[in-house]
Formats: sequence, C-alpha cells, structure tokens
Amino acid sequence: MNKSIVAGVDIGGSHITVALVDMHSHKIIEHTWRRFCIDAGGIAAAIISDWCVAIKDSFKANNLTPGSLGIAMPGPFNYEQGISLMQNQNKYDALYGLNVKKLLADALAISKSNIVMANDAACFLQGEIFGGVAKGNRNILGLTLGTGLGSSLAIDGKVWDADLWHTPFKKGIAEDYLSNRWFVKRYQELSGEEVKNVKELAQMIPVNKVAQQVFDEFGENLGTFLLPLTKKHHIDMVVLGGNIAQAFVLFKPTLEQLLIDESILEIKQSLLGERAALLGAASYCLRKDNFTMQINGS
Repeated sequence: MNKSIVAGVDIGGSHITVALVDMHSHKIIEHTWRRFCIDAGGIAAAIISDWCVAIKDSFKANNLTPGSLGIAMPGPFNYEQGISLMQNQNKYDALYGLNVKKLLADALAISKSNIVMANDAACFLQGEIFGGVAKGNRNILGLTLGTGLGSSLAIDGKVWDADLWHTPFKKGIAEDYLSNRWFVKRYQELSGEEVKNVKELAQMIPVNKVAQQVFDEFGENLGTFLLPLTKKHHIDMVVLGGNIAQAFVLFKPTLEQLLIDESILEIKQSLLGERAALLGAASYCLRKDNFTMQINGS
C-alpha cells in the first residue's frame, strides 16, 4: 500500500465523489477523479456497493488497490465509531444505526483503521487550510452557502463542525437568511416574480435592479451574522464556499461595509470549490491527533 496516496471521498445526498490525493504535494491526482450518482433512498447493501465501485475505480485508475480513505460525510453521524445517525432526511435512512465504517472496510478488504470519517463542512475548511486560500491562518471560519448553511471553525490548528445553521437569527434561524431559499423568497417578495435559484438571479444583473437589491441585502444579512462570531472567536479569515459563493462579487461590497472596522479580517472565496472536501477528508488521515470528533452534523 502506498501511504503517500490517500483517497479523498465526498458523500453527498445524491452522489459520491472520489479522487486520490498525493499527500506530499497536497494535490489531487486528476485522472483518478470519479463522480457517480447514488440512490440515497436505496437499501444499505446497494448504497455501500455503489460507494465501493467508485472508490475501487479511483484507486484502479492509478494502478492501486484500496488503501487509506478520508471520507467527508454529512451529519448527524458518529464519525469516530463510523455509525450513521441520519434519519428522516430523505437520504441514507437505510444506513441509520449501522457501522458504515465496518461495512466499507469489509467490502473493500481493508482495515477499519484505514478509514477516517469527518463532517463534510469541517472537511471543506480543512481542505482550504491543507491546499487552498486558508494556508497560514490560525483562526478561520468556513461557511458553505447553498441549499443549506454549513459551517466550520479552525482554531489554532483544530477544525470542527460549528453547527451554526440553526443559530437564532432575526425572525428565525441563520439558515432561513443564508441559503438559496432566502434568495428565491426575497426576490418574489420584492418583484412578484419567481426565480429558480441564485445562479438565475445573478444572471439578471446588471439589467435588473431588484436582483442587485437582493444580493445587497444578503451581504448585510451575512455581515450581521458574522460580526459577533468573528469577535467571539478572534477570527482572522472567513472562507466562503458553496454555490452562493460563486456570486461573491455581487454581495461583497455590502458585506465588507459591515465588517469595515474589522481591519484584520479577510473574507475569501473558496479557491478549491468541491475539491476542498476531498483534500480536507484525505488530510485527516495525517491529522488524526488534531481531529475533533463531532456527533451532530450540518
């Protein structure tokens, strides 16, 4: 087994992405990239089998048999023991209560000790620290902005899921104001028209002033949410990922205006995109001592 090559695995609600990572260069081995659709509503045996097909195929692309795996997994999940706690989320209900780590290890004919599992939001931030925009920073907040709100904190080298999505905020919780559905709802409130998602709304600019107003308000919401967190944890960098972050330039001015007094704080868009979770997950195979296990996920 080549210990310098580790598989980074990202488990999503409808897909699995796998790529081998060179742990010396901190880079993905591009020709090993695999992304397969998964029936998250299927039976446990089928889910495990489909995951293993993708993992084996990635190793095979580099003429290797399965070795060490770092897996980014949504929560809730007992990452240390490898037991799924996901239930009634329209994904992976069949795995509830099962030792997923053991099932994978048996199916891949490797030891359980070769598999490290971590929260997907934490893996995103760890990946940006390992090989992205957050290199060299100590206190970092990572947010993945999309269908939901993922969050993670890195303080003095330790990374964990911050679980901020349900933080009380304004008239609801943070995810009500910092997700794709807020954009859809707010644009309809202001214009009386419907829009599918953030990408479609961004394409309306600069000809649609209401669309820009929505992005301005989002920047204000995000800044208002971030301000107490950055002060509490002495954050020196915020890294934004997820689909909404692709439109960062559209809400950056109002966001930075609210944080203007925090002169040491940097707001950066993810450099790695979906590669961040793969690199972060793989890097945990080298950083087990710095891994804070979390039971509750995003």
